[in-house]
Amino acid sequence: MSTIIKIKGYHLRFRPQPALGNARTFIREREFLVVEVTTGNGLSGWGEVFSSPYGAAALIRHRLAPKILGEDPQEFGRIYAEMVKLQGYDRRGAHPMAVSAIDMALHDLAARERQTSVSAMLGGALRTTIPAYASGPFMLEGDAPYRDFPDEVEKLARQGFRAVKPRVGLSPKADGEIINRLRKQVGQDIALMVDINQGYTVNAAIESAKRMEEAGLMWIEEPVQPEDIQGYKKVVGASVSAIAGGEAIASPAGFRDFLVEGALSIVQPDMTVCGGFSGYQRVAALASAFDVPTMPHVFSTVINLHAAIQMAALLPAWHAGGLSPYPYVEFDTSGNPLMELYGNPVSGEGFLDLPDGHGIGIDIKADDFADWIVDHWSVER
Repeated sequence: MSTIIKIKGYHLRFRPQPALGNARTFIREREFLVVEVTTGNGLSGWGEVFSSPYGAAALIRHRLAPKILGEDPQEFGRIYAEMVKLQGYDRRGAHPMAVSAIDMALHDLAARERQTSVSAMLGGALRTTIPAYASGPFMLEGDAPYRDFPDEVEKLARQGFRAVKPRVGLSPKADGEIINRLRKQVGQDIALMVDINQGYTVNAAIESAKRMEEAGLMWIEEPVQPEDIQGYKKVVGASVSAIAGGEAIASPAGFRDFLVEGALSIVQPDMTVCGGFSGYQRVAALASAFDVPTMPHVFSTVINLHAAIQMAALLPAWHAGGLSPYPYVEFDTSGNPLMELYGNPVSGEGFLDLPDGHGIGIDIKADDFADWIVDHWSVER
């Protein structure tokens, strides 16, 4: 039996150029926490947090670490349950994110000890290739935020992407004009979906959806605020396009409330928010009872991307109107150096391959992040 002897955290930061615009803001700085869990036999597993990295780090160092150090990583299920017990009132904030990073790292580590992949450890992959969708283009600053969308989408198509998700939410009229233009540009061989990033009121979201109808969108993502269950339900009822969301929801109970109300067509848990592999599996099982597909949300680093690939390989196929059956996996095309740290894994046909390696499938060293580390810490047994 191996035991956990050390937990290390690395705070990463970079500034995207240009700033990434969406319906709510321009992202000028991106920060992440990547977590390394090491055993006495020298093996390490990796996880990450893309939201509230410093809050999650404090919770890992001072609340979770005393419960994890000295434990056997093969007991990741029991450790997850123990970490969840410590949440108290913090069921939507930094604590679930801290749990997510540790659970992800424990699965990576446990699979490496078994010399197999996470998907094999969790029962076996149902597929070895997963369709990717391009997360972008983003709005630009100035008088015409959508001005580069046609050129950017054409570039993504040349790279092999068969599904593209622009950011919209400038105004319903502007949304309709640009998305219908893009549909005419790319024809029917490329799927289009859009992300409103929680930017609209219910009425504006409904109007935007109606103005984009002729584009035949695969889905409309986060049209309203993430807690607005009744708002989501109204948009679902008024839209011919599927409505997706859930990246900001941290617990199975939170997803349950949306599913009971029929407020989501597609559930998008983020493994760095919803509890890692353990949390995602609970949400996927819950959604399947409502005949609603889940797909991993990914907008962070190569760690979450490869964890999502492992998770997507385990999910059943859903024939929901896309060019390929669901699930798809999101790929950040904004020029994120932490997403393409080991090269661009998207094939020329727009698919992600399930890696042959152990754990989440990539061999990570802390030095790989050296150019972006702004702080680090270590907790030892």
